[in-house]
Amino acid sequence: MTKCDMCEKEAAYTRKYSGQGLCSGCFSNSIARKTAKTISKYNMIRSGDLVAVAVSGGKDSLALLKIMHEMSASHNFGIVAVTIDEGIQGYRDEALGIVREFCDNLGVKCMVYSYADLFDMTLDEALVLRGEEKMSSCSICGTLRRRALDVAAKDVGADVVATGHNLDDTIQTFLINMLSGDTERIGWMDPGAQTSHPSRIKPFCEIYEAEIVFYAFTNDIPFQSEPCPHMNEGIRTEIREFFNSLEDRHSGAKNSLYQSVLKMSRIARNSGQKVGTVCGRCGSKCTGEVCSVCSTVLRLKGQT
Repeated sequence: MTKCDMCEKEAAYTRKYSGQGLCSGCFSNSIARKTAKTISKYNMIRSGDLVAVAVSGGKDSLALLKIMHEMSASHNFGIVAVTIDEGIQGYRDEALGIVREFCDNLGVKCMVYSYADLFDMTLDEALVLRGEEKMSSCSICGTLRRRALDVAAKDVGADVVATGHNLDDTIQTFLINMLSGDTERIGWMDPGAQTSHPSRIKPFCEIYEAEIVFYAFTNDIPFQSEPCPHMNEGIRTEIREFFNSLEDRHSGAKNSLYQSVLKMSRIARNSGQKVGTVCGRCGSKCTGEVCSVCSTVLRLKGQT
């Protein structure tokens, strides 16, 4: 029997990249401590802030909500859960039910915002409208989701928007940006690069996805089991599988790449970014005449 390195109980999880064995309780505490340490290191939350936790119904966002809820009880900040309903028939209903019940059990207020209300179209309708347009479902959804979260944050008066993106998400996004030639985004992947209001934070950015999965299971967090029907349309699934295979053979490879991403992000940002302007259609900040959200909606509706 392998013993926990912290308390001598039976170990339930072993971190291959460090060799550390932990029981369920010590493991859960380590995730909470690492999350708090990341928040502190990058000054993600200030005293008196209201944090809008983006909750999708998946393992990452629900685990984040639980930890943020526990932290808010002993720190001077408040939280509210915001959920985005993309309008994917047969998929989102399960998640909405899970989120509402989970929030009720925690005593956390939950607000739901839909693509239908915000953009006059659901994601299902958007995918029909794209026709021959070379826009993947993930690209469309991601663009609209970012704007939906901005609207939600403004509506609830949040100072900070917290998302459940983990270390795996970061390195996957880095490679996607490199492959698509979208190198400007790399300059803003450093957690300390946030300058907007409300700021966007990723408290799980230094934690492996596999550890979030185990945290959810060991804490009996009920998360959505039904995968997004469009998840395999983009390249992210293949990249995830590649990195997981690499990590299996070379423990710590993901963390090494993450550290390199941070260094490259700082170099890219310091080399100079495009000067921000204002979208001529909606007034939001962007780097061109029209922001990515308005551009996407206009293309879908055939108005460009």
